[in-house]
Amino acid sequence: MPFWNNPPSADDSLPKNDRGSGSLSNYVGVLMPRNAKVTMRLAGSDPSQDELAALAAEEAELTTATPARTTAEEGVDAPIEVRIFSGRRVSGVVGTVPRGLESAYDEAVRRLDGRGSKPRIPVAAVKTKHGYRVDLLMGLTR
Repeated sequence: MPFWNNPPSADDSLPKNDRGSGSLSNYVGVLMPRNAKVTMRLAGSDPSQDELAALAAEEAELTTATPARTTAEEGVDAPIEVRIFSGRRVSGVVGTVPRGLESAYDEAVRRLDGRGSKPRIPVAAVKTKHGYRVDLLMGLTR
């Protein structure tokens, strides 16, 4: 595989099944999702399995409850921790945005906020053979 096709560097400290996924090639222009099917899977969801199971069982629409990073936070280059809003409550941290995709997350939140919408990205709690995972439905922020 050519070096320019390599995905963003994954966090090797996490298990292979919990490193998250997504690609900047799914975005065009100013990080606008190519289509409504673009998703981003959060990394580091293993410690939150009980909370994710409870959120998946709820009938409410799930959205993120994490704002875009400030300029000071961008300078530190810390991972973006994501919490979920289920209509009644905000969960604890359920994962982090995969390394290299922070700018796509920030731009989606800013785009929603600039439109006058609530700056919350729709979320799906997905059951996989390795446990629950969190998919951000980035394509719905177009």
